[in-house]
Amino acid sequence: MQALERKHETRHAVPGRPGRFEYEYIRHGTQSLLASFDTRTGRVITQCGPTRTADDLVAFMEKVAEAYKDVPKVHIIWDNLNIHKDGPSRRWIEFNQRHGNKFEFHYTPKHASWVNQVEIFFSILHRRCFRHSDFFSVEELKEAVMQFILVWNTEEGHPFKWTFRGYPMQDKEQEAA
Repeated sequence: MQALERKHETRHAVPGRPGRFEYEYIRHGTQSLLASFDTRTGRVITQCGPTRTADDLVAFMEKVAEAYKDVPKVHIIWDNLNIHKDGPSRRWIEFNQRHGNKFEFHYTPKHASWVNQVEIFFSILHRRCFRHSDFFSVEELKEAVMQFILVWNTEEGHPFKWTFRGYPMQDKEQEAA
């Protein structure tokens, strides 16, 4: 996530004049957001920090493991980001062994991370928290994101109803079969 300040002030729409949103910006740094989305409840677990390394992800997954310590089986759906892979350290095999082999890891097909429901949450976060905002520091960005997630988890969070039924061409092929 980038802490971006628009170079010139946004002019909101008024009768007879469209709004103008500045495209130039001043960058004040970045933060990485790691998140899990519970497809049954809509609850989000997050960790926000300056880096996105394999060690950061293992620490985050320890947080997830603690949250689901009483659940017998946990399915994790990941895209093909390099830190999601086991790597030479065998980090996920060892992580899973530490937690009684209760985690099952699934990977989305390449270029199809949109099938992961946490991406839907990220889209909501972007529209509601980033789209027309100015952030003058990474601390301000982090505070806004964590506040949004708190409101999401306490008031707004919900599971997403998956409505995608395939592309029209696929439907026609299935009807013909």
